[in-house]
Amino acid sequence: MTAVRAAGLRLSYGSRTVLDGVSFEVAAGEIVGLLGPNGAGKTTTLSVLATLRRADAGDAEVTGISVQRDAARVRRVLGLVPQALAVYPTLTALENLRCFAGILGVGRGAVRDVALRALDLVGLAERASDAVATFSGGMQRRLNLAVALLRRPAVLLLDEPTAGVDPQSRERILETVRAVAAAGTAVLYSTHLMDEAERLCDRVVLIDHGRVVAAGSPAELTARADGAVRLVLVTRDPLPDGWLDAIPGARAVSGEQFVPARGHRQEVAIAALALAGRVLECAGDVLELHVHQPDLQDVFFHLTGRALRD
Repeated sequence: MTAVRAAGLRLSYGSRTVLDGVSFEVAAGEIVGLLGPNGAGKTTTLSVLATLRRADAGDAEVTGISVQRDAARVRRVLGLVPQALAVYPTLTALENLRCFAGILGVGRGAVRDVALRALDLVGLAERASDAVATFSGGMQRRLNLAVALLRRPAVLLLDEPTAGVDPQSRERILETVRAVAAAGTAVLYSTHLMDEAERLCDRVVLIDHGRVVAAGSPAELTARADGAVRLVLVTRDPLPDGWLDAIPGARAVSGEQFVPARGHRQEVAIAALALAGRVLECAGDVLELHVHQPDLQDVFFHLTGRALRD
């Protein structure tokens, strides 16, 4: 069942086009990663789905409800985790959740139980009575997630929920996201961390300059890019011009020495030995030699380039 459907979303700020026909779907129980450089339109897309901004054209549906025509009903079925922390530092964790539960319309008799359940989900039950001002950044991020989970949303929107967190908090956030998806929640997860998207997401939607430039599973997207296995070499001293000429198919890439090798694992090992032998012949001290498998970061650079997006 489709839980989120974006269809031709367009939005401009003055003369600058931010969304230029963005379309994609997220099924119930699916985790879809929303990737793209700074300014690509990720946060704006989430804002439109969360009814915080109105698209100039196109529409989106959340559990079949139009965000343009019935924003109030949409808000009742989704949870949003924004980039900026949205919790009160002077209140305790439990007080924060009781406050937000009341705002969200949770019945008075159920508020405490709902709040404690959400705290338990994110691993903060033992800190329920502590002021949020005493929490680490990772704990505050987990509390932010707990707020979004208070009403067991049908759709969960997350905008870089692990930004600046410690490894333990990051793992708990990812575990929680997996758990809510397994229970049937549709998850749209914006992140700059490629390894996170590879580990967590069933599919990825890559946007750039307000357009969807690729969509598919991490494995599918990786296969579309230059799928060559690379042997990455680092030497103590520069190697002489033409040192790769004796190795068929070898080439240098971006100022670093890479040897593309295709085929079975044994062929990669043979290529590595040949490369190491050639380096020794050139009297270079090898500091690092390893095999690099294509990944989402390669796809990201392949489709969006390496130029800074400030």
